[in-house]
Amino acid sequence: MLTGSDLLAKVKELGEVSKSDLVRACGYVSTKKDGGERLNFTAFYEALLEAKGVNLGESGVAGIGKGGRKLSYIATVQGNGNLLIGKAYTALLDLKAGDEFKIKLGKKQIRLLPTEESKK
Repeated sequence: MLTGSDLLAKVKELGEVSKSDLVRACGYVSTKKDGGERLNFTAFYEALLEAKGVNLGESGVAGIGKGGRKLSYIATVQGNGNLLIGKAYTALLDLKAGDEFKIKLGKKQIRLLPTEESKK
């Protein structure tokens, strides 16, 4: 499997070929149990992005959610009126299922304050 500048050079050299031929020519192929060919598109595109200098991040790093996405610190009200915070944020605060909060409303803001039971 080609990586880095070798991968970029091969992609440029091949020019206008099908995506399948491109992935195959760059070596992102494995063999299935039945002997058939499996094209590893995801690994190819990840290597291509990395070769172009796009850092996808590493899981488990603070401030990063699932899949390497950075936390935006923005929540959107859903169609049913719920406001979802998300697991990545609750994990950063080490919140557990059942933790309770008082809701304090201000002008254009919502504050969540842990109740006494949650502080224990």
